[in-house]
Amino acid sequence: MVKAANKIPEEVIKEIFPRKLVRSRTSDWVYSQLKRMILAGKLKQGQRLILEEISENFNISRVPVTAAFFQLKKEGLIISEGRKGSFVA
Repeated sequence: MVKAANKIPEEVIKEIFPRKLVRSRTSDWVYSQLKRMILAGKLKQGQRLILEEISENFNISRVPVTAAFFQLKKEGLIISEGRKGSFVA
């Protein structure tokens, strides 16, 4: 069982999630950014990943973020706990 952590730290959001709209922001791009953040330790184990927050900060719809979450789950980098949400594994 994963303990729910606080939101993504504001300094990580500012560093990783630029506000400019980039056309190439697909689910693959979102996946690579989130994977890089997890492997670099910017997103800590047990940290909750909020779909709406990530899509807002990436300035994209929720669909690519959902697809990226699915791919990260398949690789074991994040886990889902029913109605509680998704967390870094």
